[in-house]
Amino acid sequence: MASRLLRVCGALRGLSAGRSSLRLGPLHLTGASRSMGAGGIPTDEEQATGLERKVMKALEKGLDPYSMFPPKKYAGTKEDPNIVPSVTDKRIVGCICEPDNSAIIWFWLHKGDAQRCPSCGSHYKLVAHQVP
Repeated sequence: MASRLLRVCGALRGLSAGRSSLRLGPLHLTGASRSMGAGGIPTDEEQATGLERKVMKALEKGLDPYSMFPPKKYAGTKEDPNIVPSVTDKRIVGCICEPDNSAIIWFWLHKGDAQRCPSCGSHYKLVAHQVP
């Protein structure tokens, strides 16, 4: 019903292009100014709610709530291992042992001491990560 009404209004608007004003009972054919009268289209920050709003606020403060940014570079030694955040006690990790290598070595990383990559010997350590 509403779509038919909108089609008829659109057709009448096309017919009334030469006339200055056309009124059809309670319908007054003006453009889209009614929807834009309250200040325009709201921005993402203005209309975000719930978890999306929390993530946007965290990103404004420079935090990384879901580990979206590239990880920091570490030496990969036993004293300075690569840090891997996880919400569980274990996580699967992929190591590209050489910069130009296309093969990825996958292994399980468990909570506790730093563990070595079975191929290159780089050390990784699992740390607890809190989801906001």
